[in-house]
Amino acid sequence: MSYRVNSEFKSDLKKFGIAEQWNECFHCGNCTAVCPLTENGFLFPRQGIRVMQMGLKEKLATYVDPWLCYYCGECSETCPREANPAELMMTLRRYLTSVYDWTGLSKKIYTSKWWEFGSIIIIALLIIVGFLIYLPLKSGADAMVNQSGSVMINSLVEGISAGQFVRIIEIGDWTMAIIVAALLISNILNMFYKVILSDNAVKVPFGTYFTEFWRLIYNFATQAKFSKCDDRNYWVGHLLLMTGYSIMFALVVIALPLFQIEEIVPWYNWQRLLGYYATFGILFFLIQVTIGRIKKQDTKLKFSHPSDWLFIIMLALTTITGILVHIFRLNGMVEATYYLYIAHLAVLVPMIVIEVPFSKWSHLAYRPFAVYFSRLKKAAVKKIEYQRELAPAI
Repeated sequence: MSYRVNSEFKSDLKKFGIAEQWNECFHCGNCTAVCPLTENGFLFPRQGIRVMQMGLKEKLATYVDPWLCYYCGECSETCPREANPAELMMTLRRYLTSVYDWTGLSKKIYTSKWWEFGSIIIIALLIIVGFLIYLPLKSGADAMVNQSGSVMINSLVEGISAGQFVRIIEIGDWTMAIIVAALLISNILNMFYKVILSDNAVKVPFGTYFTEFWRLIYNFATQAKFSKCDDRNYWVGHLLLMTGYSIMFALVVIALPLFQIEEIVPWYNWQRLLGYYATFGILFFLIQVTIGRIKKQDTKLKFSHPSDWLFIIMLALTTITGILVHIFRLNGMVEATYYLYIAHLAVLVPMIVIEVPFSKWSHLAYRPFAVYFSRLKKAAVKKIEYQRELAPAI
Protein backbone atom coordinates (compact mmCIF):
# COMPACT_ATOMS: atom_id res chain seq x y z
CA MET A 1 0.00 0.00 0.00
CA SER A 2 1.39 3.42 -0.96
CA TYR A 3 1.22 6.45 1.31
CA ARG A 4 1.35 10.09 0.32
CA VAL A 5 3.99 12.33 1.90
CA ASN A 6 2.60 15.56 3.37
CA SER A 7 5.27 18.26 3.53
CA GLU A 8 3.02 20.50 5.64
CA PHE A 9 2.54 17.90 8.35
CA LYS A 10 5.28 19.32 10.58
CA SER A 11 3.64 22.74 10.82
CA ASP A 12 0.24 21.11 11.47
CA LEU A 13 1.63 18.92 14.24
CA LYS A 14 3.28 21.85 16.04
CA LYS A 15 -0.18 23.07 17.01
CA PHE A 16 -0.64 19.94 19.13
CA GLY A 17 2.54 20.24 21.21
CA ILE A 18 6.32 20.55 20.97
CA ALA A 19 6.82 18.70 17.68
CA GLU A 20 9.59 21.12 16.65
CA GLN A 21 12.06 18.77 18.38
CA TRP A 22 11.27 15.79 16.19
CA ASN A 23 14.09 16.42 13.67
CA GLU A 24 16.66 16.04 16.44
CA CYS A 25 15.95 12.31 16.46
CA PHE A 26 18.43 10.33 14.32
CA HIS A 27 17.10 6.89 15.32
CA CYS A 28 19.93 5.67 17.49
CA GLY A 29 17.53 3.25 19.15
CA ASN A 30 18.22 4.42 22.70
CA CYS A 31 14.52 5.12 23.44
CA THR A 32 13.51 1.65 22.31
CA ALA A 33 16.28 0.05 24.36
CA VAL A 34 15.38 1.79 27.66
CA CYS A 35 11.59 1.66 27.35
CA PRO A 36 10.18 -0.92 29.81
CA LEU A 37 7.22 -1.49 27.49
CA THR A 38 9.34 -2.55 24.48
CA GLU A 39 8.62 -6.03 23.16
CA ASN A 40 10.29 -8.25 20.58
CA GLY A 41 9.62 -6.94 17.09
CA PHE A 42 8.00 -3.78 18.44
CA LEU A 43 10.20 -0.74 17.68
CA PHE A 44 8.59 1.60 20.16
CA PRO A 45 8.64 4.58 19.88
CA ARG A 46 11.12 4.83 16.97
CA GLN A 47 8.78 3.61 14.25
CA GLY A 48 6.11 6.22 14.95
CA ILE A 49 8.66 9.03 15.12
CA ARG A 50 10.13 7.99 11.76
CA VAL A 51 6.71 7.95 10.11
CA MET A 52 6.02 11.35 11.66
CA GLN A 53 9.30 12.77 10.31
CA MET A 54 8.44 11.56 6.83
CA GLY A 55 5.02 13.23 6.90
CA LEU A 56 3.09 9.99 6.30
CA LYS A 57 -0.22 11.07 7.83
CA GLU A 58 -2.27 8.15 6.52
CA LYS A 59 0.19 5.57 7.82
CA LEU A 60 0.47 7.34 11.16
CA ALA A 61 -3.30 7.05 11.59
CA THR A 62 -2.92 3.24 11.64
CA TYR A 63 -0.43 3.35 14.54
CA VAL A 64 -1.29 2.83 18.20
CA ASP A 65 2.23 3.51 19.52
CA PRO A 66 1.43 6.82 21.28
CA TRP A 67 -1.38 5.18 23.27
CA LEU A 68 0.89 2.34 24.41
CA CYS A 69 3.27 4.91 25.91
CA TYR A 70 2.65 5.46 29.64
CA TYR A 71 4.84 8.54 29.71
CA CYS A 72 7.38 7.46 32.33
CA GLY A 73 9.88 9.81 30.68
CA GLU A 74 12.86 7.44 30.73
CA CYS A 75 13.40 7.76 26.97
CA SER A 76 13.58 11.56 27.15
CA GLU A 77 15.92 11.46 30.17
CA THR A 78 18.46 9.32 28.29
CA CYS A 79 18.02 10.69 24.73
CA PRO A 80 21.49 11.80 23.49
CA ARG A 81 19.93 14.37 21.13
CA GLU A 82 17.37 15.77 23.59
CA ALA A 83 14.64 15.03 21.05
CA ASN A 84 12.20 14.42 23.92
CA PRO A 85 10.54 11.30 22.45
CA ALA A 86 8.18 11.05 25.45
CA GLU A 87 6.61 14.43 24.73
CA LEU A 88 6.51 13.59 21.03
CA MET A 89 4.28 10.67 21.98
CA MET A 90 2.00 13.03 23.91
CA THR A 91 1.87 15.39 20.93
CA LEU A 92 0.91 12.47 18.70
CA ARG A 93 -1.77 11.44 21.21
CA ARG A 94 -3.47 14.82 20.91
CA TYR A 95 -3.11 14.68 17.14
CA LEU A 96 -4.57 11.16 16.87
CA THR A 97 -7.50 12.20 19.08
CA SER A 98 -8.34 14.74 16.37
CA VAL A 99 -7.88 12.08 13.67
CA TYR A 100 -10.42 9.75 15.29
CA ASP A 101 -12.93 12.54 15.90
CA TRP A 102 -15.17 12.76 12.84
CA THR A 103 -16.75 16.04 14.00
CA GLY A 104 -13.49 18.00 13.78
CA LEU A 105 -14.07 19.52 17.23
CA SER A 106 -11.07 17.82 18.84
CA LYS A 107 -8.70 19.56 16.46
CA LYS A 108 -10.27 22.94 17.16
CA ILE A 109 -10.24 22.38 20.92
CA TYR A 110 -6.60 21.19 21.00
CA THR A 111 -5.25 23.85 18.64
CA SER A 112 -7.30 26.89 19.67
CA LYS A 113 -7.59 28.24 23.22
CA TRP A 114 -10.60 30.29 22.15
CA TRP A 115 -12.48 27.22 20.98
CA GLU A 116 -11.77 25.31 24.18
CA PHE A 117 -12.48 28.16 26.61
CA GLY A 118 -15.40 29.44 24.55
CA SER A 119 -17.20 26.09 24.36
CA ILE A 120 -16.79 25.55 28.11
CA ILE A 121 -18.09 29.02 28.98
CA ILE A 122 -21.11 28.70 26.65
CA ILE A 123 -22.17 25.35 28.14
CA ALA A 124 -21.63 26.66 31.70
CA LEU A 125 -23.80 29.72 30.99
CA LEU A 126 -26.56 27.53 29.56
CA ILE A 127 -26.55 25.44 32.76
CA ILE A 128 -26.75 28.53 34.99
CA VAL A 129 -29.48 30.23 32.96
CA GLY A 130 -31.48 27.00 32.73
CA PHE A 131 -31.50 26.60 36.50
CA LEU A 132 -32.36 30.20 37.29
CA ILE A 133 -35.21 30.32 34.75
CA TYR A 134 -36.72 26.84 34.84
CA LEU A 135 -35.71 25.60 38.31
CA PRO A 136 -35.67 28.69 40.56
CA LEU A 137 -35.11 28.29 44.29
CA LYS A 138 -38.36 28.44 46.22
CA SER A 139 -38.72 31.38 48.56
CA GLY A 140 -38.38 30.23 52.15
CA ALA A 141 -36.86 26.88 51.22
CA ASP A 142 -35.71 25.11 54.35
CA ALA A 143 -34.75 21.80 55.84
CA MET A 144 -36.30 19.60 58.47
CA VAL A 145 -35.06 16.86 60.78
CA ASN A 146 -36.76 13.49 60.64
CA GLN A 147 -37.21 11.05 63.50
CA SER A 148 -33.81 9.48 62.98
CA GLY A 149 -32.13 12.87 63.29
CA SER A 150 -31.14 13.08 59.59
CA VAL A 151 -31.51 16.36 57.74
CA MET A 152 -33.95 16.24 54.81
CA ILE A 153 -34.71 18.87 52.20
CA ASN A 154 -38.31 19.86 52.79
CA SER A 155 -38.76 22.18 49.84
CA LEU A 156 -36.29 23.33 47.23
CA VAL A 157 -37.63 24.47 43.86
CA GLU A 158 -40.81 26.45 43.26
CA GLY A 159 -43.65 24.01 42.45
CA ILE A 160 -41.35 20.96 42.50
CA SER A 161 -40.68 18.53 45.33
CA ALA A 162 -37.16 17.38 46.16
CA GLY A 163 -37.91 13.99 44.57
CA GLN A 164 -39.13 15.61 41.35
CA PHE A 165 -36.05 17.81 41.30
CA VAL A 166 -33.78 14.75 41.44
CA ARG A 167 -35.75 13.10 38.60
CA ILE A 168 -35.31 16.19 36.42
CA ILE A 169 -31.56 16.14 37.07
CA GLU A 170 -31.52 12.41 36.34
CA ILE A 171 -33.15 12.97 32.94
CA GLY A 172 -30.56 15.64 32.20
CA ASP A 173 -27.75 13.32 33.28
CA TRP A 174 -28.95 10.47 31.07
CA THR A 175 -29.40 12.80 28.10
CA MET A 176 -25.87 14.10 28.52
CA ALA A 177 -24.48 10.58 29.02
CA ILE A 178 -26.17 9.22 25.88
CA ILE A 179 -24.89 12.09 23.73
CA VAL A 180 -21.35 11.87 25.11
CA ALA A 181 -21.29 8.07 24.84
CA ALA A 182 -22.53 8.20 21.24
CA LEU A 183 -19.77 10.66 20.30
CA LEU A 184 -17.03 8.70 22.06
CA ILE A 185 -18.17 5.32 20.71
CA SER A 186 -18.37 6.68 17.17
CA ASN A 187 -14.82 8.01 17.54
CA ILE A 188 -13.62 4.62 18.82
CA LEU A 189 -15.24 2.94 15.82
CA ASN A 190 -13.40 5.42 13.60
CA MET A 191 -10.20 4.49 15.43
CA PHE A 192 -10.95 0.81 14.77
CA TYR A 193 -11.48 1.53 11.07
CA LYS A 194 -8.21 3.43 10.71
CA VAL A 195 -6.07 1.10 12.83
CA ILE A 196 -7.46 -2.29 11.78
CA LEU A 197 -9.81 -2.19 8.79
CA SER A 198 -7.97 0.35 6.62
CA ASP A 199 -4.59 -1.36 7.11
CA ASN A 200 -4.44 -3.82 4.22
CA ALA A 201 -1.45 -5.56 5.78
CA VAL A 202 -3.62 -6.68 8.70
CA LYS A 203 -6.08 -9.55 8.44
CA VAL A 204 -7.20 -10.36 11.95
CA PRO A 205 -8.54 -13.89 12.56
CA PHE A 206 -12.20 -13.56 13.52
CA GLY A 207 -11.89 -15.55 16.71
CA THR A 208 -9.10 -13.28 17.94
CA TYR A 209 -11.59 -10.44 18.48
CA PHE A 210 -13.14 -12.54 21.24
CA THR A 211 -10.07 -14.25 22.70
CA GLU A 212 -8.23 -10.93 23.15
CA PHE A 213 -11.22 -8.89 24.34
CA TRP A 214 -10.43 -9.55 28.00
CA ARG A 215 -7.30 -7.42 27.62
CA LEU A 216 -9.48 -4.42 26.87
CA ILE A 217 -11.42 -4.82 30.12
CA TYR A 218 -8.33 -5.72 32.15
CA ASN A 219 -6.23 -2.77 31.01
CA PHE A 220 -9.07 -0.31 31.47
CA ALA A 221 -9.73 -1.51 35.02
CA THR A 222 -6.13 -1.85 36.21
CA GLN A 223 -3.93 0.33 33.96
CA ALA A 224 -1.58 -2.63 34.38
CA LYS A 225 1.10 -1.54 31.91
CA PHE A 226 1.68 1.55 34.05
CA SER A 227 3.18 -0.72 36.70
CA LYS A 228 6.09 -1.58 34.40
CA CYS A 229 7.41 1.98 34.74
CA ASP A 230 9.86 2.70 37.56
CA ASP A 231 7.69 5.47 39.03
CA ARG A 232 4.97 3.41 40.74
CA ASN A 233 3.52 6.49 42.46
CA TYR A 234 2.36 7.86 39.12
CA TRP A 235 0.64 4.55 38.34
CA VAL A 236 -1.10 4.58 41.73
CA GLY A 237 -2.23 8.17 41.20
CA HIS A 238 -3.56 7.42 37.72
CA LEU A 239 -5.34 4.29 38.94
CA LEU A 240 -6.98 6.21 41.79
CA LEU A 241 -8.09 8.90 39.36
CA MET A 242 -9.54 6.44 36.87
CA THR A 243 -11.39 4.34 39.46
CA GLY A 244 -12.49 7.37 41.48
CA TYR A 245 -13.89 9.24 38.51
CA SER A 246 -15.54 6.12 37.08
CA ILE A 247 -17.27 5.45 40.41
CA MET A 248 -18.40 9.06 40.77
CA PHE A 249 -19.67 9.12 37.17
CA ALA A 250 -21.64 5.93 37.75
CA LEU A 251 -23.14 7.29 40.98
CA VAL A 252 -24.26 10.65 39.63
CA VAL A 253 -25.47 9.41 36.23
CA ILE A 254 -26.46 5.74 36.39
CA ALA A 255 -27.43 5.46 40.06
CA LEU A 256 -28.52 9.04 40.80
CA PRO A 257 -31.87 8.09 42.42
CA LEU A 258 -29.98 5.86 44.88
CA PHE A 259 -27.15 8.32 45.45
CA GLN A 260 -28.87 11.72 45.61
CA ILE A 261 -31.73 11.08 48.00
CA GLU A 262 -33.59 13.37 50.38
CA GLU A 263 -32.45 11.62 53.54
CA ILE A 264 -28.87 12.07 54.64
CA VAL A 265 -27.56 8.62 55.48
CA PRO A 266 -24.82 7.81 58.04
CA TRP A 267 -21.17 8.17 57.01
CA TYR A 268 -20.70 4.39 56.81
CA ASN A 269 -23.47 3.94 54.23
CA TRP A 270 -22.27 2.47 50.92
CA GLN A 271 -23.08 5.59 48.89
CA ARG A 272 -21.10 7.90 51.14
CA LEU A 273 -18.14 5.49 51.37
CA LEU A 274 -17.98 5.23 47.57
CA GLY A 275 -18.25 9.00 47.29
CA TYR A 276 -15.43 9.49 49.79
CA TYR A 277 -13.20 7.00 47.96
CA ALA A 278 -13.86 8.72 44.62
CA THR A 279 -13.11 12.13 46.14
CA PHE A 280 -9.88 10.87 47.73
CA GLY A 281 -8.72 9.27 44.46
CA ILE A 282 -9.31 12.41 42.42
CA LEU A 283 -7.70 14.70 45.02
CA PHE A 284 -4.64 12.43 45.32
CA PHE A 285 -4.06 12.63 41.57
CA LEU A 286 -4.72 16.39 41.43
CA ILE A 287 -2.21 17.14 44.18
CA GLN A 288 0.36 14.83 42.60
CA VAL A 289 0.24 16.30 39.09
CA THR A 290 -0.22 19.92 40.16
CA ILE A 291 2.90 19.88 42.34
CA GLY A 292 4.78 18.05 39.58
CA ARG A 293 3.81 20.52 36.85
CA ILE A 294 4.68 23.50 39.04
CA LYS A 295 8.08 22.14 40.10
CA LYS A 296 8.90 20.77 36.61
CA GLN A 297 11.48 18.39 38.08
CA ASP A 298 9.96 15.23 36.65
CA THR A 299 10.61 14.75 32.93
CA LYS A 300 7.04 13.75 32.17
CA LEU A 301 5.66 16.90 33.83
CA LYS A 302 8.12 19.50 32.53
CA PHE A 303 6.05 20.44 29.51
CA SER A 304 2.38 21.33 29.83
CA HIS A 305 -0.01 21.82 26.94
CA PRO A 306 -2.84 24.32 27.72
CA SER A 307 -5.28 21.41 27.71
CA ASP A 308 -3.31 19.77 30.55
CA TRP A 309 -3.79 22.74 32.88
CA LEU A 310 -7.40 23.27 31.87
CA PHE A 311 -8.12 19.63 32.67
CA ILE A 312 -6.53 19.99 36.12
CA ILE A 313 -8.34 23.25 36.88
CA MET A 314 -11.78 21.98 35.84
CA LEU A 315 -11.35 18.70 37.70
CA ALA A 316 -10.24 20.59 40.82
CA LEU A 317 -13.20 22.99 40.63
CA THR A 318 -15.61 20.09 40.14
CA THR A 319 -14.18 18.25 43.14
CA ILE A 320 -14.04 21.26 45.46
CA THR A 321 -17.59 22.42 44.65
CA GLY A 322 -18.82 18.85 45.11
CA ILE A 323 -17.21 18.64 48.54
CA LEU A 324 -18.73 21.99 49.57
CA VAL A 325 -22.19 20.94 48.33
CA HIS A 326 -21.92 17.86 50.53
CA ILE A 327 -20.83 19.90 53.59
CA PHE A 328 -23.57 22.51 53.12
CA ARG A 329 -26.20 19.81 52.71
CA LEU A 330 -25.07 18.03 55.87
CA ASN A 331 -25.56 21.28 57.77
CA GLY A 332 -29.00 22.02 56.32
CA MET A 333 -27.82 25.10 54.39
CA VAL A 334 -30.43 24.80 51.64
CA GLU A 335 -29.86 28.06 49.75
CA ALA A 336 -26.07 27.72 49.83
CA THR A 337 -26.42 24.09 48.70
CA TYR A 338 -28.68 25.04 45.80
CA TYR A 339 -26.52 27.84 44.39
CA LEU A 340 -23.29 25.93 44.86
CA TYR A 341 -24.90 22.92 43.17
CA ILE A 342 -25.56 25.14 40.14
CA ALA A 343 -21.87 26.19 40.16
CA HIS A 344 -20.87 22.52 40.50
CA LEU A 345 -22.90 21.49 37.45
CA ALA A 346 -21.70 24.56 35.52
CA VAL A 347 -18.18 23.10 35.78
CA LEU A 348 -18.98 19.38 35.69
CA VAL A 349 -21.24 19.34 32.61
CA PRO A 350 -18.89 21.21 30.22
CA MET A 351 -15.97 19.15 31.52
CA ILE A 352 -17.78 15.92 30.63
CA VAL A 353 -19.22 17.18 27.34
CA ILE A 354 -15.89 18.60 26.12
CA GLU A 355 -13.24 16.46 27.78
CA VAL A 356 -14.76 12.96 27.44
CA PRO A 357 -15.35 12.75 23.67
CA PHE A 358 -12.92 15.42 22.42
CA SER A 359 -10.00 15.91 24.82
CA LYS A 360 -8.16 14.50 27.86
CA TRP A 361 -10.79 12.12 29.28
CA SER A 362 -11.05 10.34 25.91
CA HIS A 363 -7.54 9.00 26.50
CA LEU A 364 -8.91 6.68 29.19
CA ALA A 365 -10.90 4.94 26.43
CA TYR A 366 -8.38 5.10 23.59
CA ARG A 367 -5.52 3.58 25.63
CA PRO A 368 -7.13 0.20 26.50
CA PHE A 369 -8.56 -0.04 22.99
CA ALA A 370 -5.08 0.62 21.59
CA VAL A 371 -3.73 -2.28 23.68
CA TYR A 372 -6.56 -4.45 22.35
CA PHE A 373 -5.95 -3.40 18.73
CA SER A 374 -2.20 -3.98 19.06
CA ARG A 375 -2.91 -7.54 20.20
CA LEU A 376 -5.18 -8.03 17.20
CA LYS A 377 -2.40 -6.86 14.89
CA LYS A 378 0.12 -9.16 16.51
CA ALA A 379 -2.26 -12.08 16.06
CA ALA A 380 -2.57 -11.21 12.38
CA VAL A 381 1.23 -11.12 11.98
CA LYS A 382 1.58 -14.48 13.74
CA LYS A 383 -0.98 -15.96 11.38
CA ILE A 384 0.99 -14.73 8.35
CA GLU A 385 4.24 -16.13 9.76
CA TYR A 386 2.55 -19.46 10.49
CA GLN A 387 1.18 -19.69 6.94
CA ARG A 388 4.63 -18.96 5.53
CA GLU A 389 6.10 -21.78 7.58
CA LEU A 390 3.48 -24.18 6.25
CA ALA A 391 3.87 -23.07 2.65
CA PRO A 392 5.93 -25.54 0.56
CA ALA A 393 9.36 -24.33 -0.53
CA ILE A 394 9.51 -23.23 -4.12
